[in-house]
Amino acid sequence: MKTLVAEFPKHPLPHVPQPQGPQHPRIQPPTVYVYEKQAWEYRVVTKNVADDATVREDALNAVGSEGWELVGVVPLPSKVQFVFKRMRS
Repeated sequence: MKTLVAEFPKHPLPHVPQPQGPQHPRIQPPTVYVYEKQAWEYRVVTKNVADDATVREDALNAVGSEGWELVGVVPLPSKVQFVFKRMRS
């Protein structure tokens, strides 16, 4: 059987999906570069749970006003440790 070239479909081919709308380029999120090396200092505050199980906001605010940031809480059997950090000056 001989096939003629004229029998093949013209472009666009019917079985190939066509784009629906304008194609938007993929946007690269911004990259942040840190050129200076930061030095941190850490502070661990231990609270005995047997004495008082509550943490007062004013005590945390006082530590925060000195530039300390709470980065972790470590629960232990009879106490809780609060780990703070701040940039070393």
